[in-house]
Amino acid sequence: MSLPDSRYPVAFSVTSVGETVPCFFLLLRLTDSTVLLGLQAALFSLVYLVSTLENLTIVLLTVLDRHLHTPMYFFLRHLSFLDLCFISTTVPKSILNTLTFSDSISFLGCVCQLFLVIMLEGSEVGILTAMSYDRYVAICHPLHYEAAMSKRCCVWLMVVSWLSGVVFGILYSAGTFSLEFCGSNRIHQFFCDVPALLMLTCSEEHAAISVNVGLGVLYGFSCLVCIMVSYVFIFSTVLKMPSREGRSKAFSTCVPHLVVVGTFLLTGAAAYLKPPSNAPPLPDLLCSLFYTVAPPALNPIIYCLRNRDIQSALSRVLNKARRALIDRY
Repeated sequence: MSLPDSRYPVAFSVTSVGETVPCFFLLLRLTDSTVLLGLQAALFSLVYLVSTLENLTIVLLTVLDRHLHTPMYFFLRHLSFLDLCFISTTVPKSILNTLTFSDSISFLGCVCQLFLVIMLEGSEVGILTAMSYDRYVAICHPLHYEAAMSKRCCVWLMVVSWLSGVVFGILYSAGTFSLEFCGSNRIHQFFCDVPALLMLTCSEEHAAISVNVGLGVLYGFSCLVCIMVSYVFIFSTVLKMPSREGRSKAFSTCVPHLVVVGTFLLTGAAAYLKPPSNAPPLPDLLCSLFYTVAPPALNPIIYCLRNRDIQSALSRVLNKARRALIDRY
């Protein structure tokens, strides 16, 4: 349960055209118990620190080690950087509010948070699609891999992925905050998200949001089709490989990607396409955690736990750093 909104007496201001604009919003607080809030802050802090360390390590390794200057790790570097930004958009604010016993987020802060969440979600879908295409070319057309996945091609795939996210971020945030808000300013979510904000509007027409959701579904479904088609060809090729070791290596690079894609798209679709409810049940909150907090924390583990290239690169970088310290002192 959350504390009453009376702690924040001025919730709305009126514009010159008579529309009400919130001065701030109140984010969801899971409990009023000081002990449980402390446990929540500790858990979120641990997840955030581990995720930051994991993703920052991958970014640095793929930059510093020349053996990882390949298209596969170029995409993984961007995914790790994106995940680092993703979890930094929502979790630190939640931790700060928990530690200060405050639920508020400013109107501008909510706009920025919503824009970043949507932008990063859209960009992640694009990057995951690019990674599936990279695996398709590497396994199904290995002789043409260097030509097909040239540096220019990889850069363009990343540019399109990031720009797609920016476009959706602008569309969703502009469409959401063009609506009129009235009544409660309590968001039933631990961060600013479109479904939770729509529950606060008194606008009867949500045409802009409906169009944006339709475009988002089309974008996500198109990327999903591309990924599934890629993996149909990949598994068809892998099963024809005579070498058991070759099949094992191919599956070890593809299965983690499928797990990440499936988890991210399914939980994201469940969060945005579910029927609206005034009091979100626990499954809705868990669903939002799965597509905002879990991917940044689990993606590095899924991709790198059995990845010998990453392990070798980490060993080389640590040895190089150790030798540099010995030479210096």
